[in-house]
Amino acid sequence: MAINQSKADGEEALKVWDRIYQPTVFFVGKSDDLNVYDYLNITKNVFGEILTIDDLGNETKIDQFISQVKALPGPKISSSFVLETEDPAKVTKAFRLMGQRFIPDSYIFQQLVFSQIQDYTGSGTIPFSAETIETAEGTRTVRVFPRGLDVAAVLGSDRAKEILDKQQDSSFEKYEEQFGKLKNEFAVLPYEQWTENLYWNWLYSLLPALTVKGSGYPIFMQQSSWSDKDINTFLGSWSELRHDTILYAKQSYTSIGVTCVGCGPTKPKIEDRGYVEPNAEVYARLASLTKYMRAGLESRGLLAGEYKDKLSEMEQLLLELKKISEKELTNIDLEQADYDLIKNIGKRLENLVTFSAEETSKITSETDTKMEVVADVHTDGNTKQVLEEGVGKPMNLLVVVKEGGDLYIASGAIFSYYEFKHPMADRLTDEKWQGMTKPGFPEFTSSFTIQ
Repeated sequence: MAINQSKADGEEALKVWDRIYQPTVFFVGKSDDLNVYDYLNITKNVFGEILTIDDLGNETKIDQFISQVKALPGPKISSSFVLETEDPAKVTKAFRLMGQRFIPDSYIFQQLVFSQIQDYTGSGTIPFSAETIETAEGTRTVRVFPRGLDVAAVLGSDRAKEILDKQQDSSFEKYEEQFGKLKNEFAVLPYEQWTENLYWNWLYSLLPALTVKGSGYPIFMQQSSWSDKDINTFLGSWSELRHDTILYAKQSYTSIGVTCVGCGPTKPKIEDRGYVEPNAEVYARLASLTKYMRAGLESRGLLAGEYKDKLSEMEQLLLELKKISEKELTNIDLEQADYDLIKNIGKRLENLVTFSAEETSKITSETDTKMEVVADVHTDGNTKQVLEEGVGKPMNLLVVVKEGGDLYIASGAIFSYYEFKHPMADRLTDEKWQGMTKPGFPEFTSSFTIQ
């Protein structure tokens, strides 16, 4: 109520707060914690539009206020240490002036670790997700770490679930039950939910990458190894998303107890020609996401001219890649303009991320010029470790493509994706990650990588 009735430099404090809060809602979503609006509604309901000092001495109204606040919903994501015997929604429910945001992947993680998930039921060496900890029922081996594969599997990738099963990361009591509930929950989400903000929209843009590529797609895209590559792409991009929203997105806690371009020519007539990975729906959704970002920022008065132009250029490029993909999938010969676009795509991409010296000095550092980024996405208080998701330097992928009735080898860049545990007292920065010796790639990437 103090925010509602006070001013900051002559402007209503609530409007100042909202002017900061709403752009972050556009980017990442609404607070998962109770905020100013939640308390303000109850305050007005109990005390009226104006709260006076005398009202604070009215025990009847104070009790009424407390009762209604207690009835407010708790957070869906536990973002602090909670004992296995406690209810996270009750223990962590509190007012936050600028609370961390609900994001779907942290929600998935929260539902797929102890104490929602119970004892390990597999055999042999325990999987990545399991640790042996002390609980109220004694020493137990339980699921304290989620996997990036959990997100891909819940969002529809049968191949990701197969990998989890093979590695016994799903061999826990209640895992299948919880997984089934989550998969059904996300399967029926309306389009409006997926496009509610930039975070959800980014994930929505990646979903087609998780679909199995069947008849009508190039032979190389119909292989199981390509499905693994697509999962790697999904997880690499998701890692970048978590990195870019790390200050706002709410992290989950365990309870205590692309394009492929260029080709190797064998005939002079196609010497400078290339190939686009025909993921038309991905390009279409990314173009829509780019348009959504441009329009949303512009309507809020947050988009400078230089950035508006870059976003417009990016949208146009994505639409052009979509058209080329559709031609490739329907066996329509590409035109010279299409080949020129592929040949020069490196320059176009570089131009999209190159800004004036004045702007660059404001927003970038030497670290920002490198692709390697890392983000801790889950914390386990039992082992005092965090789950780190990282992207390294790009890898070069070779595929056999059909061009004009002949077969050629095409090469292009793909993500290098890493997932590993790290001491929570030393949460990694990009600078430290870029200077580190990288851990090994996840096991599932062995179908398309050579280490």
